Amino acid sequence: MNYTIAVYTGNYKQSIINLILPIQTEEFNVAITAGDQPDLQDIPGYYQLGTGNFWVAVIDNTVVGTIALSDIGNQQGALRKMFVHKDYRGKEYGIAQALLNTLLSWARQKELKEIFLGTTDKFHAAHRFYEKNHFQRVPVDSLPANFSRMAVDSIFYKLKLIY
Repeated sequence: MNYTIAVYTGNYKQSIINLILPIQTEEFNVAITAGDQPDLQDIPGYYQLGTGNFWVAVIDNTVVGTIALSDIGNQQGALRKMFVHKDYRGKEYGIAQALLNTLLSWARQKELKEIFLGTTDKFHAAHRFYEKNHFQRVPVDSLPANFSRMAVDSIFYKLKLIY
């Protein structure tokens, strides 16, 4: 399966919403709308600032995965919007790993020291994936003040980048 990882441009906007929303609402029954996620309407204004960025995995001009890095200051970033279409998940495709590797490579180039993320208790496979990639679960009270918590997130992770 040939896929490419590309930096976000505006022509991906609707495809990203079409990928993310059904995963959130139909697969995982998270009560959220596109309107609850203004970042999806202005990806450059939310993610492509400072040391942040947003990437998509594309197969045959179709977005099948996303990942974002938000610059939260203090040489720290927040991993956001990591989603892969259910038909393209797993080691055999490697899309999630390629997206994460792209984000981590970027973060190291930008000399970030830590990456934080929040997720829901429903995303069990995601928990295993992050832990396999050396993210450590942290209590909510250890998150930096500049980390913006999403209402649906109840589990948090941190990765210290080593150079």
